[in-house]
Amino acid sequence: MTKSDHHHTTTSHPGASRPLPTTVWTPDSNNPSGVSAPGEVLPGWALDKIRAEFTHRPGHPPARLIKIHIRDTEPGMDARARVTYLAPHEDGRSARPAPVLLAELHPDTLPAPDDEPVRACDEMPGAMENGWSGFFHRAHRLLFRNGVLLLATRQRRDAGRLTDPLGSLIASARTAGFRYLQHIVIIHGHPDGDRITPTPPEGAPPGLIHSDLLVLSAINSA
Repeated sequence: MTKSDHHHTTTSHPGASRPLPTTVWTPDSNNPSGVSAPGEVLPGWALDKIRAEFTHRPGHPPARLIKIHIRDTEPGMDARARVTYLAPHEDGRSARPAPVLLAELHPDTLPAPDDEPVRACDEMPGAMENGWSGFFHRAHRLLFRNGVLLLATRQRRDAGRLTDPLGSLIASARTAGFRYLQHIVIIHGHPDGDRITPTPPEGAPPGLIHSDLLVLSAINSA
């Protein structure tokens, strides 16, 4: 696999009506390991890059970066999610931007290929609902001041094939009031001369060499 530029950009439209930018992230030569920690979606170097790219905004205090690790979407899923604060926040009376919420989604919790986004006839799905519909509505309530939601996902194997859940996730997020901004492809590998040697995450299906990071912004309707 040939080494790619960190910001190589193309276009992609999972679940979208028009092309949106896709960026490829690969590890630097000073980040020799691209292996994710057991049970995690993203390698450590990608978390460092997320912190640098999304929490520092010129002219504003740094945003909090909150990572939640989701392993199921059954009732009470929020209580079972593991929460980690990856960027400190400053105390004080000055207004702080909305936090950046990074949700790492375990492959077993992702929508099945034939799942349809939730649609309601008389009212929008509410924050009290279970599953992805309720999750996105609750996230929107937290990020209502134009906050950023990052979804870290990866393909899963269904009936012997790698399947892509991005379209269903984006459709559910849009229903809850998010705008889809960007798709970042995070390569699992380590630099080896002018190539990247794949280092797939532990437990990943054969053939998987990247994870996906979706960038979504909460639409402020006020």
